[in-house]
Amino acid sequence: MQTILVAGAGKSSTFLIQYLLTYAPRNKWKVIVADGDADAIRQKIGKNKYSEAAVIDITKSSDREPLVKRADIVVSLMPPHLHIHLAKDCLKHKKNLITSSYISDEMKAMDKEVRDAGLMFMCEMGLDPGIDHMTANKIIHGIHRVAGTITSFKSYCGGLIAPDSDNNPWHYKFSWNPKNVITAGLGGAKYLDKGRHVEVPYGQMFEHNKKIHVDGLGSLAYYPNRDSLRYLDIYEVPEIKTFLRATLRNPSFCKGWNAINALGLTSQDDVFDTGGKTFAAWVAGKTMLNGHGSLIPHVAKKLGLEADDKVISMLKWLGLFEDRPLPQGKKSSSDILLEILQEKWAMAPEDKDMVVMQHEFEYIHKGNKIKLTSTMVVEGDDREHSAMAKTVGLPIAILTRLVLGGKIKPPVGVLLPNMISVYRPVLTELAHYGISFKEEVS
Repeated sequence: MQTILVAGAGKSSTFLIQYLLTYAPRNKWKVIVADGDADAIRQKIGKNKYSEAAVIDITKSSDREPLVKRADIVVSLMPPHLHIHLAKDCLKHKKNLITSSYISDEMKAMDKEVRDAGLMFMCEMGLDPGIDHMTANKIIHGIHRVAGTITSFKSYCGGLIAPDSDNNPWHYKFSWNPKNVITAGLGGAKYLDKGRHVEVPYGQMFEHNKKIHVDGLGSLAYYPNRDSLRYLDIYEVPEIKTFLRATLRNPSFCKGWNAINALGLTSQDDVFDTGGKTFAAWVAGKTMLNGHGSLIPHVAKKLGLEADDKVISMLKWLGLFEDRPLPQGKKSSSDILLEILQEKWAMAPEDKDMVVMQHEFEYIHKGNKIKLTSTMVVEGDDREHSAMAKTVGLPIAILTRLVLGGKIKPPVGVLLPNMISVYRPVLTELAHYGISFKEEVS
């Protein structure tokens, strides 16, 4: 019997665990699901006889290492900074590892040791990063095969709320880790634009956002995502002049988030005691309102807006101007904001989310300038069976099955899925689950 260790039973694990348990009987697998939350594990595995629950502290070697030692392959959906614990155990006990997160500096530094051990540490195997790498490289390799010269590549992806469940002025609800939404973009972004390296600090990330058109959805705004430049060599496009990876949101969201950022409400460095204070008092303090002036006109002026501007009404909808007590304790503005948004942007059980990904290529073939647009739109079924969980979890689950079944020879090293031996079979199976792209050429 082969054993799979799945570390993490959070929002993104639903489809992954269901997939593995579906294939477990015919493949004689044991699926161990490890997490610090017993209820989360129970919700995912029920009483399935091919599963095993392991309530652990992932940071404790005594909890973690025996499970890694038992496993034939390890899958991590833990928060990004925790993957390294499992990675070190996998190296020690010679186990292949799959994660959904960006390759960290610590993980990257292990590459030689992982190669020497003949192991696969496949990172960035989820949605974005993950499906984006696989689909983009499939197109890139296809263009190169016909001797095309790629001049521009722009890739956009966003976890949004489906139109039928869109009932708030932010046009957004949480379908993945809420804290990641708060911290998104904090490190700024880098990308290539017409041959010029561009750096965007966090403070400017949400200003004057450009838009793209998505068939059936209309206009969506985007902001640059992290460091696009680090993928130039990996994607093997030395001739390219524009290379951008970006995050999609509703245009109203970007305007509202720019205001929240400008008011300093995302700060992680201003820890203070919230005892006896209200949301209005917090905002007043952050915006340096002196005396007994009215808060809303003061905030509007601070933002260079009219008091009846749509952005002000969005802030009001969040409850930022209310004389409601703050959550008690020593908290940063980021902590307070997170608690507000977890309440206001929570998905109801019946709510459906939506994942949108779009690639835009411009290339020259036999002297002709060609534009290729490749688009994926996936809607979830409900809060538990979300499009986010589906698109993050299934690529990992499929790769796990194909490796254990000998259908894919595991490539060696600390990698992302840009090789044809991985993306071809994984994308083929994803299409059977409705995760596919529509291409248009002009």
